[in-house]
Amino acid sequence: MIYLLEDEPSIRKLVVYTLNNSGLQTEGFATAGEFWQSMRMHVPQLVLLDIMLPDEDGLDVLKKLRSSPATAKLPVIMLTAKGTEYDKVLGLDLGADDYLPKPFGMMELVARVKSLLRRSEPEQKQPDEYRLGGLFVSIPRHLVTVFDSPVTLTPKEFDVLVFLLRNPGIVLTRDQIMSGVWGYDFDGESRTVDVHIRTLRAKFGECADLVETVRGVGYRIGGGV
Repeated sequence: MIYLLEDEPSIRKLVVYTLNNSGLQTEGFATAGEFWQSMRMHVPQLVLLDIMLPDEDGLDVLKKLRSSPATAKLPVIMLTAKGTEYDKVLGLDLGADDYLPKPFGMMELVARVKSLLRRSEPEQKQPDEYRLGGLFVSIPRHLVTVFDSPVTLTPKEFDVLVFLLRNPGIVLTRDQIMSGVWGYDFDGESRTVDVHIRTLRAKFGECADLVETVRGVGYRIGGGV
């Protein structure tokens, strides 16, 4: 849910209509009083906030949002007719995440809202341990076992294995593996990946088949498990 606090009826109706039709459920409010009443019942994913309001300055609303633990990190985009650099800097200094001066295009607004929502999504925590068939990997302990027998890997072999495990069932090209493990500045040949995959399989013994070759594309782990 997105909340829009905008006292101008024509702008409020157009923004609500546009966002709702873009798959972004939105509710509009003409006054800060209505806005705060709804906030007490439900905290939205994002707030579109006008500065010039009849009953409470939008910057004061922003200050209150940032001062409350429940809304301190709530994404806020300022919408205002004030286009001076001072007003923009003031809003951002008070904690606004973005600033869009009026008049603004609806497509730009939708793009800004979607972009901020994506940036505000909590990162999914990656697991610390993986178990796949007879293979067990503990990242914090830098431990790899095959059917409970320890396997010694070089640091880069371990990094390649973890990169594959964090993309289970996905076919990764050699370039993707090189970029994810060695970084984009690595200037080695893609054969480096093949060598590391080959040594992993040799060390995995009975679990060697867990690391699959997809001919003409790359490698994956766990595609059939």
